[in-house]
Formats: sequence, structure tokens, C-alpha cells
Amino acid sequence: MSGTGTKHVVVIGGGILGASTAAHLARGGADVTLVTSGAIADGASGRSIAWLNSSGDRSRDYHYLRLIALDRYRTWAERHPESRSYLRFDGAMKWAGDGESFRETFAFERAAGYDAVWVDRSDVSAVAPDVDAAAVAEEGAIFNAGEGWVNLPDLIAELVAEAGADGARVIEHAGDVRVDVQGGVAHGVVLGDGKQIAADHVVLATGGDVPAHLAALGVTLPDATPAAFVLFTDPVDVEVRTVLNTPRVAVRPTPDGRLVLDADWAEKSVVVGDDGSITVPEATVQGLLEAASRVLAGNPRLTAQRVGAGLKPIPGDGEPVVGAVPSIAGLSTVFTHSGATLGLALGELLAEEILTGAPSPVLASFRLDRFGAGIVTDAVGTGAWAPVAQA
Repeated sequence: MSGTGTKHVVVIGGGILGASTAAHLARGGADVTLVTSGAIADGASGRSIAWLNSSGDRSRDYHYLRLIALDRYRTWAERHPESRSYLRFDGAMKWAGDGESFRETFAFERAAGYDAVWVDRSDVSAVAPDVDAAAVAEEGAIFNAGEGWVNLPDLIAELVAEAGADGARVIEHAGDVRVDVQGGVAHGVVLGDGKQIAADHVVLATGGDVPAHLAALGVTLPDATPAAFVLFTDPVDVEVRTVLNTPRVAVRPTPDGRLVLDADWAEKSVVVGDDGSITVPEATVQGLLEAASRVLAGNPRLTAQRVGAGLKPIPGDGEPVVGAVPSIAGLSTVFTHSGATLGLALGELLAEEILTGAPSPVLASFRLDRFGAGIVTDAVGTGAWAPVAQA
């Protein structure tokens, strides 16, 4: 434990949530060490569709949290003019599949005060010229002008640089990081090479591995994390600005002129081996490329550059889990499906809680104890090291 008045915090996880939390802690005056088993942004953050939104039917508290999160991105964009290369708010469009309708979704969004406009098929080209109007549902589509996308590896690099400028230390390729829990208190971590780092507080931000890591500490967290992937195309000759969420494919551009694609049906086709390896069938890759071509104006020929596969973090009830782990003093966690949208805001709010000791009312609905989570084994308090690795 640090002997000065400065709180020393170790953040485990080099994705958007870990980087954001570390940057906000360092900005607030904490002595911060960010550790990750591999390279920065080599987990879920490096393979995210990264659509920034509060689209659809959500709980009131979750919608409010996401609106706060979108606000933080706009603040970031104003303070970082260079971010226009990797952070854009050019709008997003979505439409329903066969036999479905988005009229109720549109009504919900409008009732919540969300920026949503109904676009008839005949007007699609005027609103989103990069979209093939013929692919849009006959009833029309929803256009959300305030939505956008972020290229998370670029944002994470900026956050880590800012954390470093504020004195944070960054340790990559740390191997299996272990949390030292003794007597129900987190005292720090041990890196893969055996080096110990003492801390007043530890933050677990390891993406889809969070539930397993908490289980190793004797804490249950309902988990709906699937194996998933996104497909990165080769650079395309057409300009794509609008984020698309369509029945057969989601599409967003990248700073270097490629596209990122995913779809629920494609995710369900992946094969998970006994060793945890993820295989994406070639037919799925081609199906995504064809689906993306059909929804883009001019129907460009698309080719695959690479597949990014891994765990997609999703809590059991679909909503974020943020804050203190009730049964282990000095340990906090952050686990959510919406890391891209929520990354800046959750890092800020969690850092503030750790620095001040005052729980954020904004996060009241997203605590771990809403599941009745607690100790399910006697693993905690024995002095044993519980393994934790970056997602």
C-alpha cells in the first residue's frame, strides 16, 4: 500500500475501459499503473463495430447513461481537433427486416427525446447518399443524425498517451496478471514474471474475461458473453460516411478507407474449438461482404482483409456492470457490451468514485450487487493468488 496521501491504483486491461479509467484517474491526481497481458487495444476494443449510439428501446437509466457518453465524445472531439480522423458523427441509418417494422422503435426514440427522423425510401439518397435506397425496407428507415463511430485503437492510444503525460506507468505484455486478495481486501497485483505491484485500489477491466476472473475470486456475475467477430475489408473506392445497422449487416468506415462489418446471423455461425479458438466459416465471410455491397450505393465489390475474432463482452441482463465489488474491498470492475459508446463516460465516472469514495448516482442501476452477487467459494481471504488476464 502506498504510504503517501496519493492513491495508487492498478488498472488491469488495455482496452477502451481500462485506458479511459487510467487516464481519468491520472488526470485526477492518482498514482496509476495500467497493466495488460498483451499489447494495448489487442482485445475486444481492437475488433469492435464501435457504433456510437443510444438507438432502440432501452431502460430509462441506460438511455440516460448513453446520452451522457455521447456528450463526452463530443467534448473530446472539440478538445482534440485531430480526432476527426478517427471519431465522426455523420449519422446512422437502420431499417427492419422482412415481416418486421421499425415504427414502434421510431416512436420510442422520439418519445425519449432522441434525435430520430423517419425517412421514406424515396428520400434515402438525399439523407444518406452512400446508401442504396433499393436495399431499404419498403416502409422506410430511421436516420439518427447524432450517431457516429470511433476507431477505438486510435482513441485508446490518445488516452494512454495522456495518462502517461500525467504520470501513469504502462506495462504491456505482462502475462497472466494476478490480483492479490488477502482477508477480503485487494492489496495489488502480481505480473506474469512474478513482479509484485502494491496498490490501494485495483480495477478489473478485462472485457469478456471479467466474469471468469471474478469467479476465480469467488464472486458470481451473470454472463452472456458470446464468441464473435468483425470483418475488416480491404480499402474501398467509394466514400462511406453513414453507419448502417441493417437486417443482414452492420457497416461502419475506418480512418484508412476500409469497412468494418458484422451481423448477428454471422456471429452465430462461428465455431469454437475445445481450446477456445474461434473459426469463422468462409461462407460467412462471403455472405457479409455480399450483404454489405447490397446496402451501399453503387454496390461496390468488397474483399476481406482480415477477421477479428474473440469474446464480445455482454453482462447477463445486457446492461453495464460498474463499480466496487462488494465482497472485496479495494476492487472495482467495469464490464459492458457497449464499451465503445460508454468508454469515455464510464472511465470518468468510475475514476471519480475511486478518487472521492462517493458513489455516482448515475451508476446506481448498474452495480454488481443487483444480481445478488457475492462470495460463492472460500477462495477469497486465503492469501491465494487468483489469476486474471487481459481480454
